[in-house]
Amino acid sequence: MLIVETVGRIRREHFIKGKSIKEIARDLRVSRNTVRKILRSGETSFSYEREVQPRRRLGRWEAGLDRILTENASKTLRERLTLIRIYEDLRDLGYSGGYDAVRRYARTWSREHESQAAAAFVPVSFAPGEAYQFDWSHEIIVMNGATVTVKVAHMRLCHSRMMFFRAYPRETQEMVFDAHERAFAFFKGACTRGIYDNMKTAVDAIFVGKERRYNRRFLQMCSHHLVDPVACTPASGWEKGQVKNQVGLVRERFFTPRLRVKTYDDLNAWLTDRCVVYAKAHPHPERPEQPVCDVFEEERPNLVPYRGRFDGFHTRRQFCLLRHSPRG
Repeated sequence: MLIVETVGRIRREHFIKGKSIKEIARDLRVSRNTVRKILRSGETSFSYEREVQPRRRLGRWEAGLDRILTENASKTLRERLTLIRIYEDLRDLGYSGGYDAVRRYARTWSREHESQAAAAFVPVSFAPGEAYQFDWSHEIIVMNGATVTVKVAHMRLCHSRMMFFRAYPRETQEMVFDAHERAFAFFKGACTRGIYDNMKTAVDAIFVGKERRYNRRFLQMCSHHLVDPVACTPASGWEKGQVKNQVGLVRERFFTPRLRVKTYDDLNAWLTDRCVVYAKAHPHPERPEQPVCDVFEEERPNLVPYRGRFDGFHTRRQFCLLRHSPRG
C-alpha cells in the first residue's frame, strides 16, 4: 500500500525537481504505473481496506509483554534476554501467536522508550524558497468589550524573514490548515520544507532523533502544497528560533498595549496590514541595505507556486471564524 510519505515525495520529485517518471521509479523503487497514477490523479493519499480483518492474537498479551520488556531493559547488557527468549517466556504464559508479532511490538516499544536523542544540525542560513517556520502564540485582547485569549498562528520565511500571522479562537487542525492556506496565498507560494514543533495537530508519535509519525491529514496537506515537513527535537526551541523571535516581536509591537477590536475579521485585516508595513520599514538582518520586502520579492520566484486550497477533511465543513465574537 502506498503510504502518504511516499506519495508526497513522488509529487515533490516531479513538480519541484522536474524528474521524469522513469527517474522517480528508479530512485524510489516503485513501478512506473504507480508514479503515473499518483501524478495524474492529483490525490495525496491512497487507501486499501481488507474485506476481513483478522483478530490480533497479541492484543491481550501486550500488558505482559510490556512488563517483560521493561524488566529486561533494566538489566545489564550481559543479562538481557534475546527476543527469542522473550517470545518463549510469553508462550509459556499461554500466548499462541507468532514470533514476528512479538518482534514488531518490541521494536516499536524500544523506539518509544529510547532516551537518547540524535544530535541535530541547525542551519544558520537558508537558500531562497528552502524553508519556513511555523508556531503558535497566545495573546490577550479586548474583543467586543470582553477580554479574551486568542491563538495566533505565525509563519516566517527563513531566507527573506517575511512574516505572516493570523488570529484564531482555537488551535484545531482545521485552523492549522486555514493558517497555512492563508499564509501561502499571502506569499503566493510555499517553501519546499516546513519546520514545526511537535504539535498534536501534526505529530502523532515522537521517535528517536527526527523520526516522527505525522498525522495523516497533516501529511496530505503538506503533500498537496509539495512541502516536506520537519519536526524539531522536543524542548529545543532554538531549532526554529526565527519564528520564536517573531512571536516575541509581534507580541511587543502589535499586541501591546492590549488591542481593542470588534471581530476576528477586523483583527486579522489589521494584522495582515501590519505584516506588509513591517516588511517595508525594517531592514533584513543579513542585508541591512535592503528592507525585508525587497528580499522577499527576490525570493518569491523560488517559492513553489500556490496550488490552491487543500480540502482534506472527510466531512467538508464551512466554518466562519471571522464572524466569531465572544459574548459581551
